[in-house]
Amino acid sequence: MPYATINPYTNQLIQSFPDATDDEVKQAIAKADAAFQSWRTASFGARAAVLSKAATLLRQNKVEYAKLLTLEMGKVVGEAQAEVELCAQIFDYYAKNAAALLKLETLVSADKALKHVQIVHEPLGVLLAIEPWNFPYYQIARVIAPQLSAGNTILLKHASNVPQSAALFEKLMLEAGLPEGAFQNLYATRSQIELILNDPRVQGVALTGSEDAGAQVAATAAKALKKSTLELGGADAFVVLADAELEKTVKWAVFGRHWNGGQVCVSSKRMIIVDAIYDKFLARYTEGVAALRAGDPADPATTLAPLSSQKAADEVREKIRQAVAHGAKAVEVGPKVPTQGAFVQPTILTELTPDNPAYYWEFFGPVSLLFRAKNELDAVRIANDSPFGLGGSVFTADEANGLKIAAQISTGMVFVNHPTMVKADVPFGGVRRSGYGRELTGLGIKEFVNHKVIGVADIDAGF
Repeated sequence: MPYATINPYTNQLIQSFPDATDDEVKQAIAKADAAFQSWRTASFGARAAVLSKAATLLRQNKVEYAKLLTLEMGKVVGEAQAEVELCAQIFDYYAKNAAALLKLETLVSADKALKHVQIVHEPLGVLLAIEPWNFPYYQIARVIAPQLSAGNTILLKHASNVPQSAALFEKLMLEAGLPEGAFQNLYATRSQIELILNDPRVQGVALTGSEDAGAQVAATAAKALKKSTLELGGADAFVVLADAELEKTVKWAVFGRHWNGGQVCVSSKRMIIVDAIYDKFLARYTEGVAALRAGDPADPATTLAPLSSQKAADEVREKIRQAVAHGAKAVEVGPKVPTQGAFVQPTILTELTPDNPAYYWEFFGPVSLLFRAKNELDAVRIANDSPFGLGGSVFTADEANGLKIAAQISTGMVFVNHPTMVKADVPFGGVRRSGYGRELTGLGIKEFVNHKVIGVADIDAGF
């Protein structure tokens, strides 16, 4: 797809941008490598100063940064501003903690002849970040904040429908004092990803995106013997136990499924409710979804955003059609959404069985899948009957039991009494078809560093 800003509320083309040429890509790699040679030796204090300045600039210009998110992918005003603030918090986290997270470690060997062993964490070099459109700034920040802090440099290939957001973030980092070349936005083509990863100066790739994109990029990276981390799709379970506080649970369910227009990897896509309260939950949840108001995402009164593009909306509607064709029941909820723009009518799918392919799909939009569980054990079974394993949640009045149930759900992240916790100081990542590797915290910053062992021995020659 060409790089272009198309307002998803009006489907109006705002501006398009030419793809990068192969020569421009090669020049960018050279600049990134040159910047790495100096950035790798910069002190943690110098790196922290850049990140702190970036956080300050984001907060000072929060409204303007947020407006671009609304224009390019339809994010509602409040959520757009919250994303800007989250990026600032991520920058602050690494500015304060990177040095401690990567401090030298000393080991004591059982062999007394090995006087001491140190582990030093050194940056690898140039990295490629391939990011999606649903959180145009946050997806960038959660990669570049840790990796710049570690001393790496980064090339960005962002989604084709958020080109201005990508360019603005490069400008932000330059204004914050990052050396030229240390973070560059490229309007790269898919074929140029292979060109980048095959360059010996590029040491790894971090991708957030679809399963297909992840598989292709991981294969290319593996062939080039480069490390990859993948954050892919999710079909998070939202487990509701019989003792859950229903009013609060329903509010979190409506939010957990519909924030960002339902276009979130860790959105609460599969609601699994024990039989004792299923009917009450369904009735109240339907009322809650019906109260959402679709409209202009720039209007603070709007609570349901359009999808990121007309293509995305058409794909969701086609998935609903296929789910129904295979036996599911679909109920459209709430006032009719605008006919203008990339809107999808909020829909609740029930009567999904494992022989229906939609049972295992990820719906990236305002579509809720509801499952009736016989009991807690059955709820866990349904939760784990998924190819994905990104996030999840358990709602109950008994926190101890909630933790017990959460421990049985196979996923990268699970929270009790909250649909998801996307925070600067909480690691992010999943298992199975949701990908591998982690972002944020100490886990994220250590994904692309060389954990080098340095030892001093006092021993005669031989073994």
